[in-house]
Amino acid sequence: MAHLLSRRDLDFLLYEWLDITSLTQRERFAAHSRETFDGVLDLSADLAAKLFAPHNKAADRHPPHIGDDGRVVLLDEVKTALDAYAEADLIAAPFPAELGGLDLPTTISRASMAWFQAANPGTSSYALLTTANANLLAAHGSPEQIDTWVRPMLRGEYSGTMCLSEPQAGSSLADITTKAVPAGDGTYRITGTKMWISAGEHELTDNIVHLVLAKAPGGGPGVKGISLFIVPKILSDGTRNDVELVGLNHKMGNRGTTNTLLNFGDDGGAVGYLVGEEHRGLSYMFHMMNEARIGVGFLAIAIGYAGYLASVDYAKVRTQGRPVTAKGGDTPPVPIIEHPDVKRMLLTQKSYVEGALALGLYCSRLVDVESTSTGPEHDDAHLLLEVLTPIAKAWPSQWCTEANNLAIQVHGGYGYTTEFDVEQCYRDNRLNPIHEGTNGIQGLDLLGRKVVMNGGAGLALLASTITATVDRAAGTGGEPEEFAAALRGCVDDLVATTATLWADADPTVALTNSSVYLQAAGHIVIAWMWLEQLLAVGGSTGDFYDGKRAAARYFFRFELPSTGPQLALLAARDQTTAQTDPAWFTTS
Repeated sequence: MAHLLSRRDLDFLLYEWLDITSLTQRERFAAHSRETFDGVLDLSADLAAKLFAPHNKAADRHPPHIGDDGRVVLLDEVKTALDAYAEADLIAAPFPAELGGLDLPTTISRASMAWFQAANPGTSSYALLTTANANLLAAHGSPEQIDTWVRPMLRGEYSGTMCLSEPQAGSSLADITTKAVPAGDGTYRITGTKMWISAGEHELTDNIVHLVLAKAPGGGPGVKGISLFIVPKILSDGTRNDVELVGLNHKMGNRGTTNTLLNFGDDGGAVGYLVGEEHRGLSYMFHMMNEARIGVGFLAIAIGYAGYLASVDYAKVRTQGRPVTAKGGDTPPVPIIEHPDVKRMLLTQKSYVEGALALGLYCSRLVDVESTSTGPEHDDAHLLLEVLTPIAKAWPSQWCTEANNLAIQVHGGYGYTTEFDVEQCYRDNRLNPIHEGTNGIQGLDLLGRKVVMNGGAGLALLASTITATVDRAAGTGGEPEEFAAALRGCVDDLVATTATLWADADPTVALTNSSVYLQAAGHIVIAWMWLEQLLAVGGSTGDFYDGKRAAARYFFRFELPSTGPQLALLAARDQTTAQTDPAWFTTS
């Protein structure tokens, strides 16, 4: 691809809007500056373009396979790229200096990773999972576990996975059957099968550190019995652990990442090391899952952004059709970017991907604030992040995939061919509404937990934070004031609708249309992101800023109004879907 991301947009969001250099006033980030941040972003853009992007299509056309010796075979370029990523200290960068890291803010680390995700979703996912795995162990592992497993991951010698799903359980973790039995020597023996394990087997690193959810004795039913274990591919003495690759899943997109079915304990039980305390595994795993959910949101954003930029490039050079006012056949065809409907499709994409990128970076900044503060500032950052996480995962994965759909449409018939990049973008992105908790699960999480926990404190904080932006815009006049008034009404409606849904505290009724709630709340949050950007633009002039104004205008006039009918449907507590009898889905 000619373009992966817009560095100009990243600079605007990081420096003109989020004022990310102000984080350097915090002790943990004091060693950094705009210069070090730019250096990381420059390096990331360069490595992504030179080592990740060139094999993206090749990895799609030649996905991982099992060789004659039983080992997983990948393109050589995958290891070359990941080794360079590790050698540049990009895995270790956001970790504390005492672990060999650079104390890089999460916001910059996420912006850095976005370059690699845009360049090559498959190859970048190995690094993303390793970072999330190491983060969990750094937070909840023992000092010995950190030394044994985390430090090699940060050096790129080991890689990491998360092993949750099982063939019969999927996302229903209460139904997992993988067992962990104490071995009497401080270790456990793990037996069971895990499904859909990304990066679950390969030869890219010396070892693979699996984080496995399993049920230990005495924990009670459902999720109460779940514990978390480190189950390495290779044990510390160099012998192979009892973890076997059963097969590779063959995917529609994102083919460069191995996706595996793994058996633990075919030969007596895989050796596992307990993380933290027994029966608290799910709470520990949520540390990695929430990070991965924001990472999936960024992956969706990056792929959507890459497709958007490809369609802009194409629309500028593809000539076809004439202005509707043209008379006769002697008027030359014009670039298709001149046609209003093509502009509509490009504006839609722009509003989706730039709005979503703003949300991803905003959430990343909350992580930085939470990790470097105490008291009310810490508590507010934590609570707001809790509420926004399901939106930060689900909204980009739905609407940036739709952006890829529109990128194909801009290309016309060429977009449907493998000679152009946008069809792969769509296939790669179509995974993101599914994994790390389907978007339906994110809707249940948002409406069933996040907006009602602590007596509704999460929703109240989100509403007050958005309202603070609205209040800032209210006196500015012009479009910002117009849009602020529209957003204020939507926020009020969201709060009132939430109260109506839970009026009788009946989750059966309240959660029937949780996916609709997620869409409406997501659009309101993205509108907030656009109002924030519009305020940051202020009176600045030039094509870049005019483009921001146009995208904000589009989102408020074409997209935000869709929340009105959605909230009305929710307020009516409609039960059409819940009351549909499965027998009615019949072909006879």
